[in-house]
Amino acid sequence: MDPPGYNCFVDRDKMDAAVQDQGPKELSCTELAELKQLARQGYWARSYALRGKVYQRLIRDIPCRTVTPDASVYSDIVGKIVGKHSGTSLPLPEFVDNTQVPSYCLNTRGEGAVRKILLCIANQFPDVSFCPALPAVVALLLHYSTDEAQCFENACRILACNDPSRKLVDQSFLAFESSCMTFGDLVNKYCQAAHKLMVAVSEDVLQVYADWQRWLFGELPLSYFARVFDVFLVEGYKVLYRVALAILKFFHKVRAGQPLESDSVKQDIRAFVRDIAKTVSPEKLLEKAFAIRLFSRKEIQLLQMANEKALKQKGITVKQKSVSLSKRQFVHLAVHAENFHSEIVSVKEMRDIWSWVPERFALCQPLLLFSSLQHGYSLTRFYFQCEGHEPTLLLIKTTQKEVCGAYLSTDWSERNKFGGKVGFFGTGECFVFRLQPEVQRYEWVVIKHPELTKPVSLEAVAAPSPPCRPMSSDPADRLSPFLATRHFNLPSKTESMFMAGGNDCLIIGEHLPACPWSLSLGDGRRVVGRRSSRVAGASPRDRQTRELGVWRLEQARGWA
Repeated sequence: MDPPGYNCFVDRDKMDAAVQDQGPKELSCTELAELKQLARQGYWARSYALRGKVYQRLIRDIPCRTVTPDASVYSDIVGKIVGKHSGTSLPLPEFVDNTQVPSYCLNTRGEGAVRKILLCIANQFPDVSFCPALPAVVALLLHYSTDEAQCFENACRILACNDPSRKLVDQSFLAFESSCMTFGDLVNKYCQAAHKLMVAVSEDVLQVYADWQRWLFGELPLSYFARVFDVFLVEGYKVLYRVALAILKFFHKVRAGQPLESDSVKQDIRAFVRDIAKTVSPEKLLEKAFAIRLFSRKEIQLLQMANEKALKQKGITVKQKSVSLSKRQFVHLAVHAENFHSEIVSVKEMRDIWSWVPERFALCQPLLLFSSLQHGYSLTRFYFQCEGHEPTLLLIKTTQKEVCGAYLSTDWSERNKFGGKVGFFGTGECFVFRLQPEVQRYEWVVIKHPELTKPVSLEAVAAPSPPCRPMSSDPADRLSPFLATRHFNLPSKTESMFMAGGNDCLIIGEHLPACPWSLSLGDGRRVVGRRSSRVAGASPRDRQTRELGVWRLEQARGWA
């Protein structure tokens, strides 16, 4: 039998068998490493009673602010805040951003209790301005609380966590938006096939990725969300990224060969998540999530800080009520027919490229610096137009109508350190790509393959590699993890081997590890495309440049 103290808000007829009492009743371990292992294995997932005990213990151990509202505070304020209104008729706080309360097999009393608790939290946490994940958290905690006051206290402890290294839930629009940007960066890195599909079928891929928290906090069935929450309470926010990435991978696997419409892809993913039981079990979902070799918590934190800094620079810290989310995200993408014109790529193709650049630069607009149609093919003119600007995007169309290019994080003026000789510089932020005849992106792969981090021989290069730049004392000023190769212990020679510029030629991607494509510009209008010897049957081929353009990623004004 279910213990009555843990199910007074639950509709027993709706409860899934997977969350009934069928497992162990006690948990004796105290070591974090063992708790992690047991959480991932679902040790307490099959025992409704044990899960309740574990939740109380884990939440009690969260380091919190000195003054954190507890159950007695709820008893004191709930009557004043709720008054005589019934629970189900109560409005939701503004910070939930119109997020609906997931039922999670709650009865009418439980659904009303969630609203009461959220209103009391809003009263006690005026600094929480945007937290659409909270209704799902409260609804789940209510399953394992003896009364509303205990659920309120547990939710407050999650919000009041004061450990800077242990982020739990986003509590502001700035934090939420930067999390969405960070998720987009991670998809770009770890789910490239799914990302390619999203770019192909969606008008604005950022709108799709901005929905990632909703997949977890609302769309996932109760038994799945509870399993995710089990691990989340032990390991923290990083687990959410893992599971969302795994969901996207499974969605791509199921839907890759099926037609998708741009105006319905968000709804398609939501529907897939709601019916995820048809595709994968909770255990397989978590297994997939933890099979992803994700960055460390510190590296993700640096990426998050970089994205937050970019948002602050644009003044995007609160949600603008006068601008719809879809419109704001479209402007966020920054590439549309009014501000972009090119003979090399279409607006849609430029948006595809924009989806590859780091999320913090997706806030910028493309500003043309150099065009072969306007400025000719002189390297001197190329350098004159492009030096002093970073990051930049280079695009080339050949006489065979092939389109390729590169994203360059470093100012071309760095070449001057080598006295006119060919010397390599750049960071792991750079990448090369092709759009025609096929879409493909090539970047640093040493993150996935540490064995490739051996120094690259520079015997063929006359000038030595430039010294590493000192790291800023402000972590937010550092390049985000997979953009700065130093975070992956790459040798300094390897990290600076992406781009080179001399008086006679410029080279991009020549020493990119495991990359089968590079660009070499020189000899007037000739573009040389090289395929790595690692690609079977490949050989160098020469192409004539038809058009070349370089754009700066310019910060737009007036978007706040």
